[in-house]
Amino acid sequence: MAAVLRSGRSFFLPAPVPRGLCPPGCCSGAMQEPPPLAARPESPGPSAAPRAAAGWLGALRFDNRALRSLPLDPSEENVPRQVPGACFSRVRPSPVQSPRLVAMSLPALALLGLEPPAAGALEELEAEAALYFSGNRLLPGAEPAAHCYCGHQFGSFAGQLGDGAAMYLGEVLSPRGERWEIQLKGAGLTPFSRQADGRKVLRSSIREFLCSEVMFHLGIPTTRAGTCVTSDSKVVRDIFYDGNPKNERCTIVLRIASTFIRFGSFEIFKPTDEYTGRKGPSVNRNDIRIQMLNYVISTFYPEIQQAYSDNSVQRNAAFFREVTKRTARMVAEWQCVGFCHGVLNTDNMSIVGLTIDYGPFGFMDRYDPEHICNGSDNAGRYAYNKQPEICKWNLGKLAEALVPELPLEISELILKEEYDAEFERHYLQKMRKKLGLIHLELEDDDKLVSELLETMHLTGGDFTNTFRLLSSFLGNLDPLKLEDFLEKIAMQCASMEELKVAFRPQMDPRQLSMMLMLAQSNPQLFALIGTKANINKELERIEQFSKLQQLTAADLLSKNKRHWKEWLQKYRVRLEKERESVSNADVWNAERVKIMNSNNPKYILRNYIAQNAIEAAENGDFTEVREVLKRLENPFAETEDLTELQEDQEEETVAAAATCSPVTSSRLPYSSKPPLWASELCVT
Repeated sequence: MAAVLRSGRSFFLPAPVPRGLCPPGCCSGAMQEPPPLAARPESPGPSAAPRAAAGWLGALRFDNRALRSLPLDPSEENVPRQVPGACFSRVRPSPVQSPRLVAMSLPALALLGLEPPAAGALEELEAEAALYFSGNRLLPGAEPAAHCYCGHQFGSFAGQLGDGAAMYLGEVLSPRGERWEIQLKGAGLTPFSRQADGRKVLRSSIREFLCSEVMFHLGIPTTRAGTCVTSDSKVVRDIFYDGNPKNERCTIVLRIASTFIRFGSFEIFKPTDEYTGRKGPSVNRNDIRIQMLNYVISTFYPEIQQAYSDNSVQRNAAFFREVTKRTARMVAEWQCVGFCHGVLNTDNMSIVGLTIDYGPFGFMDRYDPEHICNGSDNAGRYAYNKQPEICKWNLGKLAEALVPELPLEISELILKEEYDAEFERHYLQKMRKKLGLIHLELEDDDKLVSELLETMHLTGGDFTNTFRLLSSFLGNLDPLKLEDFLEKIAMQCASMEELKVAFRPQMDPRQLSMMLMLAQSNPQLFALIGTKANINKELERIEQFSKLQQLTAADLLSKNKRHWKEWLQKYRVRLEKERESVSNADVWNAERVKIMNSNNPKYILRNYIAQNAIEAAENGDFTEVREVLKRLENPFAETEDLTELQEDQEEETVAAAATCSPVTSSRLPYSSKPPLWASELCVT
């Protein structure tokens, strides 16, 4: 799929279309960047082989239960093919030239029992991490394998997918007795690579690495990322599908989770789909489905296994209920930080309720309930406001995949009774904390939240910064203080320039006119080539853009202040009820601010922040990736180091003076609203 490059700045995570089914970028886990048009030889050496590790990584202890518990592919032929009757295929990472570390997350690596390096040992440890976590050398005890799974992509069954770019290395037992599966993503071909090459590039790898870590530090269930390693090996990617390919560096991410088994893992038994004609590779192998259920429940839900060891149907029902609740809570957490996944296919849904497979994700800047972060999602199936319902739909597909071991009438009832209630409970609980409503739970609180979001939508409020700012609202009626607060919150509203970009018409007027006439004269044909929702959205853009032409900046500011003043009055009344319920107002207010600031992040991985780090890394400078990682490890921190910013700007000024060049830009604080050019970024 070609994409428009606007303002000279855009970044893409394209993926090939599996047998013509879904648009590019629809599956970050199983689908890779477009197949290489040409590629340089990656390494003259043989495939990676186990060898004694140095002291730091030599401490890792492997116990690969998944490979002992689930069926392995008898063939080790590493070519794209169907893999029937197996959950894993043995593979070998393909070495890369001159691997070097982009960044590593010490908190993530600590899960494996790896201690922070001693002073002076960092360079040696980085070289060791690059060697082993690029796949160039295998750790003793590692058993590389690729996992077989299927999936519904954009609502249609795609048949066999599998780990086309990811490789299970094994399961590490930590000193605390925890079990962690580690993976290399981007380490080369597997039987599930299809038309692609099993490689990932620097831009997509940096995004996955950083987002995995910020999601954890935001308190959201997620897979982790331990290292990001790049190389001199190149693959060719036609980023815009416009015949202008370029060389990009092969890059590998070390991923960490309790397991990477997903909903789609249970879809390998699916018989021929009536719509797509595709089927899973292990149809009629209910024995393997039973093995998978036994393994997953006993390993990751041991309390359920223990409670229902003598009744498999009750056990499986309890398992499905817990997966349903975890999924509902996970997506509620997403909604509360404005996170959009982008490719919520069943093969991108974790069986243990983790955020998994970071592809064309995005944190929402300007609040828009219909925000679409994936440029390939033309119909908006995975828009922000549709994520809760889509996750529920995916759970329905998991329920179908568990038949006959869990009868559908049982799972459907569980889904109906549990999902919406758990989502709404967790969402409102989180929103109360974000608004500092910590002592009372009132019936109208959900209405207050809805009206806040509507006000944010009307004013184009920055989702993250608006919530963060509310902790400084005192709730008193002093006109001067209220006006001062309104000035601050107005600064977080969309500017005239931002709104004009957001509502700029996207269709040629002649094309739109033809589509409207076609919708009237031949609705059946129109349904094949266009959607009513897309046309309505374009008409709305035209209307909004026309209104903006008649509006001055002063009018916009006045309108925004009026909307916020109306909502703040309702918020003040609600805060007053909280204040009246406590004996010490000062203690209450301090507690309120503390809870709000620990639930409303100051820092998120905005697209422009990721893009700046990517551009620096592509020029060989990894310091920005590491600085962003450091900042995102403390997303709720109150202040940014202003001295640091001043030093950065002074260094830029000195460097510009030395070369007789003008100072073209200075780094924005990481908590800043995005610059105008960021609205032009498109991820696909």
